[in-house]
Amino acid sequence: MSTEHATPDTHSLAQELAAGIRTWIECESPSSDPDSIERMAQLVARQARATGLGVELTHTGPKNLPILVVSNRAPGDHRPGILLLAHLDTVHPIGTLEINPCRIEDDKLYGPGSFDMKGGTYLALKALGELAAAGSTPLPVDFLMVPDEEVGSHASRPAIETYAKRARYTLVCEPARPNGGKCVTARKGTGMTKLTVTGRPSHAGMQHEKGRSAIREMAHQILALEAMTDYARGITVSVGTIKGGTVTNTVPSHCEVMVDFRIPDAAAGQEILARMQALKPVDPDTTLTIDVELNRPAMVKTPDTQALLDKLIQHASAAGFILEDAPVTGGGSDANFTAALGIPSVDGLGAEGDGPHTLKEYIFVSALPRRLQFWRNVLSQLT
Repeated sequence: MSTEHATPDTHSLAQELAAGIRTWIECESPSSDPDSIERMAQLVARQARATGLGVELTHTGPKNLPILVVSNRAPGDHRPGILLLAHLDTVHPIGTLEINPCRIEDDKLYGPGSFDMKGGTYLALKALGELAAAGSTPLPVDFLMVPDEEVGSHASRPAIETYAKRARYTLVCEPARPNGGKCVTARKGTGMTKLTVTGRPSHAGMQHEKGRSAIREMAHQILALEAMTDYARGITVSVGTIKGGTVTNTVPSHCEVMVDFRIPDAAAGQEILARMQALKPVDPDTTLTIDVELNRPAMVKTPDTQALLDKLIQHASAAGFILEDAPVTGGGSDANFTAALGIPSVDGLGAEGDGPHTLKEYIFVSALPRRLQFWRNVLSQLT
């Protein structure tokens, strides 16, 4: 089944796609609001059912967040297939539409979540809906949409890994890279550390010598943490927040920081974990409490990933654009989980645009038809 043909009226199609995506953008769904994510999941589920796709909506985690799976897999078909991966949540709080309203200006469709990542998710789902009948694609397709990617995918990670283990390929609808629309085959791993220092309080004027400043000790630890950054190896460590003390005339007995770190591969991740866990207080009268988590493993490009990319490049060319590979990026995504399981994974296949996580987020309307055609080509021909 070939779908590699020019669309007769791309302008009309672009406007139709933009109108559909607009309904998704206007259903605001911040990670912090489970009810809004539920509304978004229900909206997508209704549209998927209307095309004849199978829909499974379950809930997970302490916040009872929705996990949506849309599939054209026939009953009893257990073959490894294509896993499409996307997230329903955005970083923008309810009310962002009042500041960044959904509108089209100069070929740009603005609105919270338009670029990251409702535009790309909509296009992939529309293509799959057109191929809804079981057996209409060479490989079965499972489309997993999760509710918490923007906050680490803690609740949805088990589902992501379960579906990845039964997939031949993973294709992720995260937005294409700005300024060129490139895809992503390598991402750094991401981690978070909470470091707490406990000292000894005292009156800052009358008994200063009896105190042990947690903030002073933390200053030493911050320098040690930041010194772990190694640009040549692609390792970064950044102390992002700090809080401590009570009042100005008391030697502070408490201080804590939150630390972000990024690593290029598993070996570097284990090294940084070990170095952070080995931190010792400079002042022996203070104590450190160290909580380190490697949230997302590194997404490392493999020969199998390159082979998948080569196929996608051909389908993109037939859709009218050049698909290129971006350099390794420091931002993490759910593709980190699937790639770490050895599943060939290509990310950044979503809409073209810019401004992710900002109040100027947008996608290019004129690029929507070719991106839809790309998904048609891939889903109908990838083997």
